[in-house]
Amino acid sequence: MTTFAPAISTGRPEDYDDIGRFLGALFHHAVDPETHETERAIFEPERALLVRDGSELVASAAAYTRELGVPGGAMPAAHVTLVGVAPTHRRQGLLSAMMRRQLREIHDAGREPVAVLWASEGRIYPRFGYGLAAQRLQINGETTELRLPAPTPDEGRLRLDRPADRQADLATVYDRVRSDRPGWSSRDERWWRYVLMDPESQRSGATELRVVLHEGPDGVDGYGLFRTRSEWNNAGPKGVTTVDEVVTATPAAYRAIWRMLLSIDLTRQVVVRRAAVDEPLLRMVNEPRMLVAQLSDALWVRVVDVPAALAARRYATDVDVVIEVDDELLPENTGRWRLHGGPDKADCTRTDEPADLACDVRCLGELFLGGVGPAALAAAGRLRKLRPGALAAAGPAFTWHRTASALEVF
Repeated sequence: MTTFAPAISTGRPEDYDDIGRFLGALFHHAVDPETHETERAIFEPERALLVRDGSELVASAAAYTRELGVPGGAMPAAHVTLVGVAPTHRRQGLLSAMMRRQLREIHDAGREPVAVLWASEGRIYPRFGYGLAAQRLQINGETTELRLPAPTPDEGRLRLDRPADRQADLATVYDRVRSDRPGWSSRDERWWRYVLMDPESQRSGATELRVVLHEGPDGVDGYGLFRTRSEWNNAGPKGVTTVDEVVTATPAAYRAIWRMLLSIDLTRQVVVRRAAVDEPLLRMVNEPRMLVAQLSDALWVRVVDVPAALAARRYATDVDVVIEVDDELLPENTGRWRLHGGPDKADCTRTDEPADLACDVRCLGELFLGGVGPAALAAAGRLRKLRPGALAAAGPAFTWHRTASALEVF
């Protein structure tokens, strides 16, 4: 029996076609030429790790260079993606080798204190220190039973258009809102083309992507990306509206856009795959049960550089706490760290002082975006209180006034 000795290599631009075919087979979908070329533009070959068996690609992992919204602002974050191992080469340590090397390279480069990803299966990434940092709601609502409050005088005008024709307006609104939303990623021109790509092969019988824009007193202050699909039965129309994202800078824009999306002629159902846990819609409709909202995971965060990461975000209240951290894969993170911060600034330094709280690096990832508080993690046995009163004193600081959410899968 021949033993396979894997060697990890750095990607090249010409590797992208192989990666596309490889991941298409792993995730059970055909490679669409239009999508493939759009995604080629965001591919960063120098951040790709590949394993080949002869000429055959058998494993890959990569990252994108983007900013991630965090409590109080935004910071550079490695957006991990394109991860997979061929079924013929599983259980040979390839994934572990790639993830360990990727984390080491991110840490040593010193540019990105955290890494973030979407997990195809939630049990995979905790063993590499990733913690569930943001959740999402999946909505499958029955619109015939849903009503929103009547229009108010401050609601502006709605317009329908092709998203590509209004990209500049969408980017302006998105950047305005993103500054206050943990979990949202930066989008340059390449990423807007990725978000708005709309190949017919991926519409599953629905219409092309459309955008509804809200024009307030100062211009466009909100948009919704959606498509519809026609369905009928013996009782009549039962079409479906699928909403990709709703981004608004004002409550008036939010109400007006959702009122339209829930009342499109000949539709009876609304589907949203990535709604926020604190989505205002749940508090606005007359019967929230009819939204049929289901909680699921979204972003997983890996703290790569503990002091840099904890100093980069802001805290809802003043905090002065010593946290003992354990990190098996990046031992530089292991030790006691004194975090001193608040709503305006923060710093984090190594210390010999006694610890108030103790956890592993995965737990820090779960805390990082403010999506869950220390008390919940302590109740789950994930965080230990070492000083009486420490949990109550530090807990409120790690929350944020907006719950972490995620609009796009990368």
